[in-house]
Formats: sequence, structure tokens, C-alpha cells
Amino acid sequence: MTSRRTTAAVTASAVLALSGLASGSAFAHGSMTDPVSRVSACYAEGPESPTSAACKAAVAASGTQAFYDWNAVNIANAAGKHRELIPNGKLCSAGNDKYRGLDLARADWPASRMEAGGHTFRYKGTAPHRGSFELYVTKDGYDPSKPLTWADLEEKPFAKVTDPRMESGDYVFQGTVPKKTGRHLIYSIWQRSDSPEAFYTCSDVVFGADSGGGTAPAPTASAPSEEQIEDGKDESSVEHGGHGDHDASTGAEETAAAPATAAPTTEPATQPATQPAAEPSATAATTAPAAESAAPNAPAPAAGSESGVELAETGGDATTPYLAIGGAAVLALGAAVLFGAARRRRTHG
Repeated sequence: MTSRRTTAAVTASAVLALSGLASGSAFAHGSMTDPVSRVSACYAEGPESPTSAACKAAVAASGTQAFYDWNAVNIANAAGKHRELIPNGKLCSAGNDKYRGLDLARADWPASRMEAGGHTFRYKGTAPHRGSFELYVTKDGYDPSKPLTWADLEEKPFAKVTDPRMESGDYVFQGTVPKKTGRHLIYSIWQRSDSPEAFYTCSDVVFGADSGGGTAPAPTASAPSEEQIEDGKDESSVEHGGHGDHDASTGAEETAAAPATAAPTTEPATQPATQPAAEPSATAATTAPAAESAAPNAPAPAAGSESGVELAETGGDATTPYLAIGGAAVLALGAAVLFGAARRRRTHG
């Protein structure tokens, strides 16, 4: 009897352990690094001791955790309704109070140099997914000392791409930047096509020689290095890489619509000719979102794949094979328990 109880307890413990692996924690997803997003720039400076006045103010407003979670400025149920869900003045935080420091209206945010014409954009993807990117730039006359509103952005995105290739963990795609002068802001929306979830970034940029936007020149924005990203994982409240169920720590909660004063959604721009060939993939803005991708889950292709182009896939993370092995082990253990019990009944019956 004691032996049967012990074996049953071991089996139950193994099941519970595997359940813990399967549930997982929330996964981070990424942020713009060229041009550098505000949250990336402040994380690169160091959440505990930022160097720029703007990042110091942002950390004071949001706390350090928001910047350790630099790659999770998102809305879980966006489904293309960005303008309905994000109120004016809160575009950079995506209406998420956790990141409220990113919405500070200042003319001294660390900025990236930008020129009109063709540009190669990079977006660090710490958890790749299929989806589309839309990039908007602020209108002429943009005033960085005032809260950013939807009306401050040009009506249509100047760049849009679906399922761009990946290089060394970055989404890489081309866009033609319109002619601007002085300080502006580039707003990115990454809408997944395998989920209603979307991610948002604000990147401060400067066209021409004036980098101060008013008074003293603003510092140059720097993206976090791979070493900084790796070192910060232990402090992050979200996992890096793979997939999982979101929790409140990412800010990816169900989000109610913003007040009715928000501007209506604009029509997306035509996909540029520089877009690399990819499988058909509709964005959630034009197709009803699904909780799961219609295609079988598969990890993103590894660097140096035969196609030469890496497309972001939805798929299991590094724990997937272990879960499969563990599940098989539990089944085998359960079968052994049943076999042993039957054998004992035959022996002592």
C-alpha cells in the first residue's frame, strides 16, 4: 500500500511540475532600435541611473520596472483599433499607466538623426510573431513640448510592411522617409496577425542640424546592446523569447476604448515595393483576429536558412521539446503505475 501511495504521489508531482512549465509567464516582444525608441534609449542609459534629463524624468514618473520591461509596450486586444483604444496624450505608453513616463511632453528626449529618403529600419524582436508594421511621422509644425496626439501624426503611414525578414534578432525593412526639418517623432505600430495583440513605440528624431528643439541640443539616442539586453533579463518581469500567456506585468490587459474624442482610424498606406516576398498575411485591422494562427505553429527560421530571408513565425519557445519529453515521461510513469498495480493484484489475489 505504501509503495502504491508513494508512486502515485511521485506521478502527481511530475504532472504538477509539467503544468508549471506549460503555464509559463508573460513573454516580451520587442521595440524599435533604428530609430531608437524612447523606452529603448532610457533602458540603454540604465534604469537605475539614467544620464539624460528626459530619461531621469521618465524613470521618476514610471519607476525602473517599466524600463526593465522595455520590450512590452503593448495592448493585448488591440485588433487594429489603435486610435479607439489609445487616448490622445498617451500614444507613447499605449494608454498603459505603467509606461506613463514615456508620454512626458519634452523637447530634450534622446534623439536619432534622420534624413529624408530611403532608410533601413530595425526593430528588436525578442519574441518574433507574424504581423505588420506601420510607421507614422509627425506633421510639419509638431511641438514636442505638448502632449502627442493622433492629430499630430500624418494621416497615413509613410512605411508599411508585412512579415519583414529578420537579421540577428532584428526585424529589418525599408521605408521612404518624407522630407522634414528639425525635431519630429516616428510612431510605430506592430500589429500581430496571429493575435489581436499590438505593440507601440515613439522614436524621437532630428532632421538637419537643429537637435535641441528649442534650447540646448538633446543627447543622441543609443539602442541597448546585446550585453545590456542579456544582463537585464533577470530584472525584467517578462520573459525574453518564445510565447506565453500574458499577465498584468506586461500591461497587456483587456483595454477599454479611449474617449470618443479620439481621431478615427486612417486607411493604411500601400505596401512599398521594397517589401520582401512573403506568405499572404492579413493584418488584424482588416481581418477578424484569431486567438491562434491558422497555420501550424513553427519557430522562426534560423539565421542562414536556405531561403536567405527569415520570416517571423508564431511558434513554441525553447521549452517546447522539454514539455513534449516531460509529457511522454508522465504517460510512461502512469502506465508503469497501472501495470504494477495489476501485477500485484494477480500476485496476491
